Amino acid sequence: MSYFLVLSKRHGESVLSQYQRLREDRRMCDIVLESRGVEFPAHRSLLACASDYFWALLKEHTLESGAPGPLSLPALSPSGLERVLDFIYTSWLCLSPSTLEETLEAACYLQVTHAVELCGRYIMDNLTLETCCYFANVACRYGLSEALKVADWYIARHLWELLGLEGEERAALMELNMESLRNALASEDVPRVREHDMLKLALDWLHHYKLSPLQSNLLLTNMRFGLVAPDDLRQLSADRTALRTPFINSLVQKALDYHTQGALQPLLQSDSTRIRATGSEVVMVGGGAEVDRPQRIIQSFDTASRKFRTLASQLPARLQHHCVCAIGGFLFVMGGEEVTSADVDGDGESEKTNQVVTVSERVWRYDPRFQRWDEAEPLIQRRAQFACCVVDGVIFAIGGRVEPGEEPLSTVERYNLRAGCWRKGVTLPNAIHGHACTTIGNDIYISGGIHGEAAESSRDFLRLELFAGDTWHKRASMSIARFGHQMVTVGDRIYSFLGMFEQYCDIERYDTTRDQWTRIRPLLNDRFCYGLSATADGRIMLFGGRKWHNGQEVVMSNVMEYDTETDTWRELCRMPGPLCGTKCVQLPILHTAET
Repeated sequence: MSYFLVLSKRHGESVLSQYQRLREDRRMCDIVLESRGVEFPAHRSLLACASDYFWALLKEHTLESGAPGPLSLPALSPSGLERVLDFIYTSWLCLSPSTLEETLEAACYLQVTHAVELCGRYIMDNLTLETCCYFANVACRYGLSEALKVADWYIARHLWELLGLEGEERAALMELNMESLRNALASEDVPRVREHDMLKLALDWLHHYKLSPLQSNLLLTNMRFGLVAPDDLRQLSADRTALRTPFINSLVQKALDYHTQGALQPLLQSDSTRIRATGSEVVMVGGGAEVDRPQRIIQSFDTASRKFRTLASQLPARLQHHCVCAIGGFLFVMGGEEVTSADVDGDGESEKTNQVVTVSERVWRYDPRFQRWDEAEPLIQRRAQFACCVVDGVIFAIGGRVEPGEEPLSTVERYNLRAGCWRKGVTLPNAIHGHACTTIGNDIYISGGIHGEAAESSRDFLRLELFAGDTWHKRASMSIARFGHQMVTVGDRIYSFLGMFEQYCDIERYDTTRDQWTRIRPLLNDRFCYGLSATADGRIMLFGGRKWHNGQEVVMSNVMEYDTETDTWRELCRMPGPLCGTKCVQLPILHTAET
């Protein structure tokens, strides 16, 4: 015997509709709710089904179940009670910022769970600069954990805008509950806000509420004092008593000591000195829109939002054929050719023939916390078209050349920040320039380049095992001779990309366990003098560069992306303009409201 189980979605709606009609006509109402002199006829059965409060209150054995007269609810406002009753009878809840709290108060008191959930959803869906602080306070007061989490995230993300408000809107920030403010101060994702401004907000808030030293310490422990300039930190400590409690004063003193460490700062990173950022951005150092005419601009690229920004601080010099690396959130720019102009033509544009090119040994260190450049210890030798890498906090500068046409360099030098000077490293088996470099663990790999006075590129691939010997060892040669190319490591594999003077677009991948190169999907067009960077999830990006088109070099303005998992290429996005000769490095960047 067969049967069918059929559901009517309209039945429930019809029952509620009939209940609402009975309520409007005051028919069959068997209870009256009273709030501050206002009475609301209702039906016991529906109230008990919709509210845990009424379910417990209207049982047969309770005093209230048989009491004559209205059931008084003095804790609730009439309008709040009315809205919750409307929801019980219709499933519709009318909310606005002005009615949210009294409605939520009634829903929580009467334990109408679905109405409470809708209030939380309303908060999450209607956050604005004008409402976020108020909504966070309401969510905190009534224990709406999910809504509070979303509101706190919104406040942290938009704190730079909130700090710019004035009048009543700025006053709302001062009324923010302590939990939300503490979450904002502890967040990694507070874009475009200087730590100095966050510290001033916290101190102003503490002055407004005059909390105990213990509560004050609990809030201020979320500050990153190492990101506040030392002069500002001393001034605030002198003016604000909250910074002079023994515990917080010890954190301030540690930050002041950090600021005196100079060249050692990259090695002394801690939670108090790390820039608030959910990840590093690709920083493009140097290069320009025209061949051999580098500019001083530095751009950053956010891989998540695909946004390009120009940093406020420019390179100290116009560089090409230089090297870059990062240690502890600091950027190092080394060597290369410094390009200067002898004079200017009538249109204000530097003539190519008037440019002076000098190979440099200078090393610059950039601190993104304060957008400041410092000149570090120079290289032992002037170098251009060389390679560099970082292993265990030590910078290695490998090979290169001093002047075009001269014998390239076979020397290697290493910079230990603790020692504060460059020292000679393990010499290369051949003088070489135009080669590429990458690392895996404590091993350094270099490939290609031009050896000595040879006119042709090399296929050689060498490895130096640090701490396990003092010799460069040959590994399996690349299938293609390359010059001016680049390499990058993803996991335990090395990828070798396009170089100069190549009439083909093949890419190769090196397997360290098998000592073997494999050709992978080529780029559709040749490209050289590009920027290269890899992400943590196995994507490799090529920024700009040059290619041959109808017998001429063309500077590109797009970003190409290679996915190592799927072995596929795609155009990721367009750059603000053409760019070639840039060098890329991953770095956390602080973008302030002015940038």
